[in-house]
Amino acid sequence: MTRPRPRPTVSRPPAGRPPARRDSRRPSAPGPSDRRPGTIPAQPPPHPTEVFAERLVLVLSGQRPMHWFARYVANTAFDDLARLAELRPLSADGHRPTVHRIGHYQPHPETYEVFARVATGPRLRALAFRLTLGPDRKWRCTAVETEPSHP
Repeated sequence: MTRPRPRPTVSRPPAGRPPARRDSRRPSAPGPSDRRPGTIPAQPPPHPTEVFAERLVLVLSGQRPMHWFARYVANTAFDDLARLAELRPLSADGHRPTVHRIGHYQPHPETYEVFARVATGPRLRALAFRLTLGPDRKWRCTAVETEPSHP
C-alpha cells in the first residue's frame, strides 16, 4: 500500500501572468525603469530651415545636381540658383562644406529669411535664402544668395 505524499506548501502567484513576465505582443508605454541604458530618445523632425540649408549646400558645392533640388525652388530663385550652381561657390579643394550655424527671421508666419555660416575648408562663407510656404503647404526656396567670392 502506498501512502499519499504530503503536498508541498508553496505559495502560488496570483491568477494571471507572473509579475516578472511581460507579454511582448502587447505594446506598453516604457517606464523610466524599462529604458535600456544607452538608448537615444526619439528626436523631433528637423526644422525646414535646416533641411533647406543642407540641400542648398549640396547643390552649391557640386555634390548634387541642380535638378535634384529643382522642385523645391520657385520663381526667380531657380535662375539664381542655376547661375550659382555653375560657379560652385561652396566647393573647396578636397574639403566638403559643412553648415556651422543657421539662423532665421520670420517676417510673416509663412516666410523664413535664413542665413547660414558654411565652412569650406579653412574659409567661412555666408549663405542666405528665403523660404515661403506654398498653397500646397510645402516649403519652397524663393531667393538664394552667397557672398561674392574673392580670389
